[in-house]
Amino acid sequence: MRGVNARGLDLRLRLPDGLGGLESALRGALTKAFARGNISVALRLTHNANAGALQLDPFQLDRVLAAFEQVQERAFAMGVTLGQPSAADVLAQGGVVVQGVADEDSSLLVRVLMADIDVLVADFTAMRSAEGDALQAIMRDQIADIDRLTNAATATATARRTEVSTNLTVSLKRIVADVTDIDPSRIAQELAMIAVKSDVTEELDRLRAHVAAARSLIDDPAPAGRKLDFLAQEFNREANTLCSKAGSVDLTRIGLDLKAVIDQFREQVQNVE
Repeated sequence: MRGVNARGLDLRLRLPDGLGGLESALRGALTKAFARGNISVALRLTHNANAGALQLDPFQLDRVLAAFEQVQERAFAMGVTLGQPSAADVLAQGGVVVQGVADEDSSLLVRVLMADIDVLVADFTAMRSAEGDALQAIMRDQIADIDRLTNAATATATARRTEVSTNLTVSLKRIVADVTDIDPSRIAQELAMIAVKSDVTEELDRLRAHVAAARSLIDDPAPAGRKLDFLAQEFNREANTLCSKAGSVDLTRIGLDLKAVIDQFREQVQNVE
């Protein structure tokens, strides 16, 4: 039994013929136990080699004898004398002797297999739960990295405010000194636009909100794969905007580190139901 994550539930069962009722019972149990996933179950039966005695295939025997007769006639027509084939020669031909299979009542086997369906589902669920616990720990660490980098970006952006203000003041003084006829209101508008374009406060606030939402979803036992996938997209959107508005090497570097961690987080989200 194998399974991978998927948008819906896709069951692929490969069972031998002659096991009446097993497939429907197995399909019903899997549908009840799982809501999503591409799950495949394969069952192969191997019959005991000693279960049946050797038997002759009469149809193959007739074909082999006819072939021997045709060879003898052809050889006689060409003046070639061949010895008569022995019984051992005939039995040595492929398919003449086959292994007989004893007639068996499959009802007992079906009952045993049906009794094991719950055990199979329980073992598979336990395996998925163990894998989920490991995945949960990985994703918590990734969210912690995103939170740490968001705090680092906040500290860097705060430290830059004085520098940005000083640079704007110097630029403004230079413009005013070079231009005599200038509209103060237009200067104020341009300065406001520059401040908005370089301010990353909203992006950082949204990143922190996304971190809180992601932690809540990861700790919630309910299925959250689709919601986490949406959050990963929002994380990436804010990181892209942060990089585009950074205006400094240090803030850009933090933004790129954020994008790398977010990409790793999104890869893991694809495994979450």
